[in-house]
Amino acid sequence: MDIPNMNHSKINPSGTNSSGKTDSIFGFIGLGLIGGSIARGIKRRCPDATIMAYMRTRARLEQAKADGIVDVILNGIGEELRLCDIIFLCAPVEYNAAYLAQIRPYLKPGAIITDVGSTKTDIHEHVAELGMENVFIGGHPMAGSEKTGYENSTDHLLENAYYIVTPTAVSKEEDVQRLVRVAETIGSIPIILDYRRHDQITAGISHLPHVVASSLVNLVRDSDSEDGMMKRLAAGGFKDITRIASSSPEMWEQICVTNRANLAQMLRRYIRSLENVAAELESADSRALHDLFATSREYRNSFSEKARGAIAPEYSFTVDIVDEVGSISTLSVILASKGISIKNIGINHNREHGEGALRIEFYEQSAMEQAWDVLQKYHYELMR
Repeated sequence: MDIPNMNHSKINPSGTNSSGKTDSIFGFIGLGLIGGSIARGIKRRCPDATIMAYMRTRARLEQAKADGIVDVILNGIGEELRLCDIIFLCAPVEYNAAYLAQIRPYLKPGAIITDVGSTKTDIHEHVAELGMENVFIGGHPMAGSEKTGYENSTDHLLENAYYIVTPTAVSKEEDVQRLVRVAETIGSIPIILDYRRHDQITAGISHLPHVVASSLVNLVRDSDSEDGMMKRLAAGGFKDITRIASSSPEMWEQICVTNRANLAQMLRRYIRSLENVAAELESADSRALHDLFATSREYRNSFSEKARGAIAPEYSFTVDIVDEVGSISTLSVILASKGISIKNIGINHNREHGEGALRIEFYEQSAMEQAWDVLQKYHYELMR
């Protein structure tokens, strides 16, 4: 095993060093989008922390080591894990439970295991069956992207995102706080929840929206004419609310199955609410329809704009410009001169909701806000 030169005098198994930052030895089983982003976040804040990782795709681990994120590439579950203070299970949900039993013999005293899965009941039940409730604390960083894999991970993906921590019935408070400190170290907002309540909540705010988005896309596909006019005109609001339908089918199949009871309950409630709306439309009940839009608008406007939730945010706005030669390049030069990177820029062919001619997307909220201020000074007409 190729162990780097580690100054163990700096390592504190309790999870913090003299400066109060997490500084320890971490193991990662799986290093995809979320695992990679956690590892990057730890390394950014605590460069002296040691990170070991294992996944089936060796090339990605080699890249992570070349990036300075992974210090030790593991060939599998084995003796090397005895050095770890916290082990993150970041493999697909269906594999994490199997890894639990394999890791158990290699846990040193005081070490804890956590996961990053979007559903918690299934893994907690496996933990109880294995008698590992004293060494496991569930976790769910509530951020993500339509893109997957280590290559799309960033050291700021989880900043201002809620990081749900789900203790077992026998978890020690000091162990729970260790995971809380890791979440805080990478810039997340930790919230401690019972794992059953977590799954009830995420069924409504995360899992149901993915089902709705996917079914809505398929509804339009099945309703479209041969010339594909619905697809051609789909823009603005339709693309916004169905963006998450581009997520990994394999991942969402696993999520839906492992949280099927809560999701089915929320889906049936949603179906009943849609049936009520259909009845109101058929009877031309304008008051009920107005209340639908008024109450949803009021509740939606009460959401925090700072904290990121289960669905990955899109940092974008539209710009109203004249369709003439050089207009897009001029705008791009203005932003580039201020060091603002653009993730994507596209033309709005459908502007029924008043969007500007161009939609500009940014990698980070700070870049979006800076671009907004800059373009306002140049008297561009902007719209969120």
